[in-house]
Amino acid sequence: MNAEALIAALTAELGPATVLAGGDIPPRNTHDWSTMSSEMPLCVVRPADTDGVATAMRLCAAHGVAVVPQGGLTGLCGGARPIAGAVALSLERMVGVEEIDPASASITVKSGTPLQTIQEAAAAAGFFIPLDLGSRGSCAIGGNLSTNAGGNRVIRYGMAREMVLGLEVVLADGTILRNLNKMLKNNAGYDLKHLFIGSEGTLGIITRAVLRLSPQPGCTLAALCGVEDYAHVVKLLGAARRGLGPLLSAFEVMWPDYWDVVTAMPSVRNPIAGKHGAYVLIEAQGTEEAVDAPRFQAWLERQAEDGLIADAAVAQSLADVRAFWGVRDACAEFPQVLGQHEPFDIGLPVAAMDEYVRACKADLEARFPKVISLFYGHIGDGNIHIVVNVPGVNEQPTKAIVETVYDQVRRFGGTVSAEHGIGLTKKPYLSYVRSEAEMTLMRRVKAALDPQNLLNAGKVL
Repeated sequence: MNAEALIAALTAELGPATVLAGGDIPPRNTHDWSTMSSEMPLCVVRPADTDGVATAMRLCAAHGVAVVPQGGLTGLCGGARPIAGAVALSLERMVGVEEIDPASASITVKSGTPLQTIQEAAAAAGFFIPLDLGSRGSCAIGGNLSTNAGGNRVIRYGMAREMVLGLEVVLADGTILRNLNKMLKNNAGYDLKHLFIGSEGTLGIITRAVLRLSPQPGCTLAALCGVEDYAHVVKLLGAARRGLGPLLSAFEVMWPDYWDVVTAMPSVRNPIAGKHGAYVLIEAQGTEEAVDAPRFQAWLERQAEDGLIADAAVAQSLADVRAFWGVRDACAEFPQVLGQHEPFDIGLPVAAMDEYVRACKADLEARFPKVISLFYGHIGDGNIHIVVNVPGVNEQPTKAIVETVYDQVRRFGGTVSAEHGIGLTKKPYLSYVRSEAEMTLMRRVKAALDPQNLLNAGKVL
């Protein structure tokens, strides 16, 4: 491979403003939000359109050079981190909402568009994009789809996959698949879009997407509840599913260790007095506040009467709703509060979560007596987030921490990735939760679509 020849060919075809090499490579394109070190790519290519992506892939394939797709670079698993000697293909210039179709309740967007931009465009048109992440202002929709992002409202709306009607994708050889379908029902052969959703850029590069729009909620209701123990959490979840039905949009649980750390932060207001065995944030989205707010209040009162809720604060305004979510989202401040730490995103059967937490915490404390381990997450959809910090050390014992957490995941039949993807950091542990037959089939799919192993080479598999 002649690096200079490839850079020259890319520059000739796409223009000097599109191809950045050497000292012109922006630092932001050398890493993502994972804790992995930076890596300098061969060059950064920033196409302005799908044809530009296809041209870049065709030239890289001809020269046998790997390509790492990049979006908002907010991934936590190293999926968008460059590979030495590879081209970083950034979609940062492919930004914009192309169309909102009220009749089909769909929105067509370019893959580099920030999630928040799409949310705001949908809201301005009277619709709602339920996908929501803390990095909404920075993450790009192409990355959201390529990792099958989850977020806060999966219990009601599903993962990102459920919101996709059609995709435009560039394959490893530069072929463009244009399937910008708007139809909810379309069973004409294989539904190829699912090959690319969640594949982390290893099978193709998403360039445009058609997303389903949901009706804009007429009201958002929320309560922060203190409950006696995890058994009450599970019963409360069942009661919420039955009693609130389709209104239920989020069911977040925080274990006491997490609660004690975040409510000690100056930026967080603690709305519940006393100590409890678990803390639950329940959100409901209704169509008419005059009808749904009394229904929500009455449901909460029944749970208190039945002994499922020990104490609760009920939001009286959208400001209160945001404040309640502020408790749950205070994890964003952990780098300042805890310093260097190891974050995890795992999935488990709901009934096993508390037993897992106790077993994992015990294992961590046995290996690291002063360890801080905090547990919280989207329990309604089987997703726990974990933060682990060993205080007083120059460098976190990452490998030992990761092995401890994932050994217990394997024991409890969970998954090492609920919504963040595999990338590089979780790649060694994928076999913990996937059978050899599944791994073999994944490799066969990869070989069929990318026989030269050019797309995000070495990631996931």
